Amino acid sequence: MINEIFMPALSSTMTEGKIVSWAKSPGDKVEKGETVVVVESDKADMDVESFYEGYLAVIVTPAGESAPVGAAIALVVETEAEIEAAKQGVETAQPAAVSAPASATTAARQEAVAVQSGSSPNGGAAPRQNGRAVVSPRARKLAKDLKIDLATLQGSGPHGRIVAEDVEAAAGKSAVAPATSTAPISPPLIPPVVAPKAPLTPAPAPLLPGQITPMTTLQNAVVRNMLTSLEVPTYHVAYTITTDSLDSLYKQLKSKGVTMTALLAKAVAATLQKHPLLYASYVDQGTRYNAAINIAVAVAMPDGGLITPVLQKADQVDIYSLSRSWKDLVDRARSKQLQPDEYSSGTFVISNLGMFGVEMFDAILPPGQGSILAIGASRPQVVATDDGMLGVRRQMKVNITCDHRIIYGAHAAAFLKDLAKLIETNPQSLTM
Repeated sequence: MINEIFMPALSSTMTEGKIVSWAKSPGDKVEKGETVVVVESDKADMDVESFYEGYLAVIVTPAGESAPVGAAIALVVETEAEIEAAKQGVETAQPAAVSAPASATTAARQEAVAVQSGSSPNGGAAPRQNGRAVVSPRARKLAKDLKIDLATLQGSGPHGRIVAEDVEAAAGKSAVAPATSTAPISPPLIPPVVAPKAPLTPAPAPLLPGQITPMTTLQNAVVRNMLTSLEVPTYHVAYTITTDSLDSLYKQLKSKGVTMTALLAKAVAATLQKHPLLYASYVDQGTRYNAAINIAVAVAMPDGGLITPVLQKADQVDIYSLSRSWKDLVDRARSKQLQPDEYSSGTFVISNLGMFGVEMFDAILPPGQGSILAIGASRPQVVATDDGMLGVRRQMKVNITCDHRIIYGAHAAAFLKDLAKLIETNPQSLTM
């Protein structure tokens, strides 16, 4: 019997996926629930598991190429004897017959896709298949090279997935033995391997005048989102905030790992508690009030495009945990290791170009959001003080973009006024 592995829908906006690498080669044995391929969605690289047990007979979509969601990207057969028949069937079949999504929109296909991508149809983690742990392809290869038993490892990746760092840690522990004497210790047979956080890629070739480079999957997703945003009636409201107190607080907390991004996100989240409309969104002739204040912060990707990692329930998390979470999110975002709910669950967006010295800018409202706050640089300014004298104060300009269908100018102005009051007079409350 010949079964198909389909291109899964790894996010609600994904229309096609690019094959990053195959963890299996034609002829290899495949277990049900085992990772067979890594797919680049519009936001991240995700392991795709086989829904069937058998042998990988044919790879329809090779590494580096893309396929639409629901299209067959590989064929799996039950026995080795069927491999040749599957290959001949692909060679004689029409291309459309191999890759056509056919009934990809049926409930059965959606369930299969969900299991392949290691997630449930509702976005949660899928249970382990037959008690097998979910292992990333790089971790599996590393474990094989270092002769590490994967069954003995506890995964530290998303949803308990075993990642390369877990294998490296196990190799380091097994390779280092405690010294019992002052005699020289022979080097371990298998030294610990320290792999880079992200796969190394060759330096890009220099661009030639007039050269056209194809857009990445992430860049194409940004294009689609921006075109959708043009359909929303938006407006901008700007405000100037004095940041002397906030800057002073940041200097005190910087050595403890607190970032300015986390402070700003915390200040915004605390202010949003009084303004639920500002983190609501428009839906089919109505307003959806979101249950949680999830702050999404725009991050530029090294290879082009941007992604918005989300600080979940930022109003309820202390500033130290928030800073640690932000660092982890950024690291995994740039290595394309975020889970869908870590970049698609934001209810309010921040774009901070102030770190680049930008004084003020307009931010485009992302689809499905009610507001996005553009933050400029904090700079010393000569201002008139309350006693009628001149003084120097550090100030930054913020500019909010709102969906005018549900949020009016007065609502935006009231939010900015309260945000400024918090930052100027009581930033210490952010540490409580």
